[in-house]
Amino acid sequence: MSDVDRRMLLGGVAVAGALAASRPASAAVPMLQLADLKKDADVACLYHCDFGEPARFVQMLTNIGNHFSAYGANPFDLQLVVVAHGAGVKFFFETLEGTPWRDEAGVLPTFERVVAQAKNGLKVHLCDITFQRLNLDRTKVRSADFMSFVPSGVAAVGALQSKGYAYLKVG
Repeated sequence: MSDVDRRMLLGGVAVAGALAASRPASAAVPMLQLADLKKDADVACLYHCDFGEPARFVQMLTNIGNHFSAYGANPFDLQLVVVAHGAGVKFFFETLEGTPWRDEAGVLPTFERVVAQAKNGLKVHLCDITFQRLNLDRTKVRSADFMSFVPSGVAAVGALQSKGYAYLKVG
């Protein structure tokens, strides 16, 4: 495939992704198995989010934006993934009611920045063990086609590293 064809395909994918960035509320965030995690670009990096400080999360999103910018936001050249577990999952909820973070303000508006980076190809993997152990309602997670559950966040970090992903953690 020529570079022009790839760019046209990429443009079409970006438009389709923007139109379908969010699934209907009734659609569930899918569960991936560790074997489903792939490396599809020469340069791939995982951002490890096991923290709950909003300022730190915003800094991580800024770093992700800078990372994409350095590669011209080309998903053929760069693949970025956020793996979230522990308090890091709270940034991906529709509402924090019924969670340990229900009284925290200013957490949920940062999701729009995640959506903006997803248009560049960012994927987000949420830890199912965190949801089980904290008895969190999976249906309260925002439904977006760039998000999925993985059986374990730390296992996903290890699996991605074994597949050639570099590891970054803000803070």
